[in-house]
Amino acid sequence: MNLIIPMAGKGKRLRPHTLTIPKPLIPIAGKPIVQRLVEDIADVTPEKIEKIGFVIGDFDDEIKNELREIAKKVGAEAHFYVQATAEGTAHAIACANEILDGKVTVAFSDTLFRADFKLNPEDDGIIWTKQIEDPSAFGVVKTNEEGVITDFVEKPKDFVSDQAIIGIYYFKKGEDLRSEIDYLISNDIRGGGEFQLTMALENLKNKGTNFTIGTVNEWLDCGNKAITVQSNSRYLGFLKGENLIAKSAKIENCKIIEPVFIGEETEISNSTIGPNVSIGKNCKISNSKLSESLIQNNTSLVDVDLTNSMIGNFVNLDGQPKSVSIGDYSEW
Repeated sequence: MNLIIPMAGKGKRLRPHTLTIPKPLIPIAGKPIVQRLVEDIADVTPEKIEKIGFVIGDFDDEIKNELREIAKKVGAEAHFYVQATAEGTAHAIACANEILDGKVTVAFSDTLFRADFKLNPEDDGIIWTKQIEDPSAFGVVKTNEEGVITDFVEKPKDFVSDQAIIGIYYFKKGEDLRSEIDYLISNDIRGGGEFQLTMALENLKNKGTNFTIGTVNEWLDCGNKAITVQSNSRYLGFLKGENLIAKSAKIENCKIIEPVFIGEETEISNSTIGPNVSIGKNCKISNSKLSESLIQNNTSLVDVDLTNSMIGNFVNLDGQPKSVSIGDYSEW
């Protein structure tokens, strides 16, 4: 099975954090978003993932090497495809046409989930959904009594279904999807000015592909700072009970309120940490109180009382702020 991950977006809503690294490499509970996504898909997929196609922007070699390691951790081989212009979800997938063959899963990179089902690779296709109260901002699906999808509706103004499409799809025959997307692009068939995946899905359905739904228990977004901090907190809750504190971390005279992730070589003293705090590697924190926050690597915090905060790499912060979003290489 192959896995395609479109991740070329600029992550504008998560700035300043995405000015220096792509959004999918922002850590959630100690691991990059895209690594969490890859590992969670591997966990619900009974077949081995052979190739992972990362659809990227202008990423440097350091980022590509990190993505290679993420693929390697699940026994897969990384392939890179550049999406030079943003022309919609179908266009992003088309960039990886080379591996859009046979059994394929497509997962958009800002989606995290928890699910207790196993993907059945013999199904024609599976659209992963989450039941939500207000589906008007999302694509949704309608199903018949047998659970087969009968309609795809993009951002319905009137209620038609509460099963929102979360951005993860499985296809038994990737080449059929490739053919439908090629048709859209070759004939310049767009929706809202872009090449839409839902159009290709509708065409496949009309030609006999039976799509069923895979309902997830949790759907976590990482769109902006507040939502990313919330997703970090939720994911830490999933991992509660696991040892999330690195052995090389040095903690003195501190109160730790789980769940908390603390990275390698981080030093913390005279502080209260938690609940729902992720701290990266090589950080130094003293005389502080942190809750509901995400701190990246090589950052120094002194005399701070923070909640609902997101702080980048190589930041020096001393006192005063209560709830902040601070990008890399900043001082306060």
